[in-house]
Amino acid sequence: MVTMHVLVAVASRHGSTREIADAVAETLRDAGHTTDVLDPEDVEELAHDAVVLGSSVYVGRWSAGARAFADRLAVLRDGRPVWLFSSGPVGRRPVPADDPEEVPSLVERLGARGHRTFAGRLDRGGLGLAERAVVSLVKAPQGDFRAWDDVRTWAEGIARDLHEDEIRSLRSGPLPRA
Repeated sequence: MVTMHVLVAVASRHGSTREIADAVAETLRDAGHTTDVLDPEDVEELAHDAVVLGSSVYVGRWSAGARAFADRLAVLRDGRPVWLFSSGPVGRRPVPADDPEEVPSLVERLGARGHRTFAGRLDRGGLGLAERAVVSLVKAPQGDFRAWDDVRTWAEGIARDLHEDEIRSLRSGPLPRA
């Protein structure tokens, strides 16, 4: 079986979103793919068959590093499969409840196969003064609200899609690379 080389690029301010990216990469590896987990700023060249791009969300926005990397990917638009995920809402009823405002345009610009928002983790002890003020303003509860089964299930779906792409590429030739 041909394996896909997948970049899991993740912008994580306090580590919670990075842990989600690590779980996605582990699930993809378990399915037979090779993975690299990198900060978007650390990706110098894109020598991967597929990309999963994730970002922490603060005040309803993706991080600047993730948005800049998405801009780089949008310029390529070379048919490489792309998936997006966001992490940040916290609480039993997630705060904020809506997807980040830029996600629909990112999905369209990147031709992304999908986007998923995962609940995050909030530890007030690791926040700066401005972040604590925002958390207090929106009354976000402290705790770890990540649903690991949901993360793995989503990543398993990506792995299945990649295997289907492998089968198609064996029939018609390799996927385009940068």
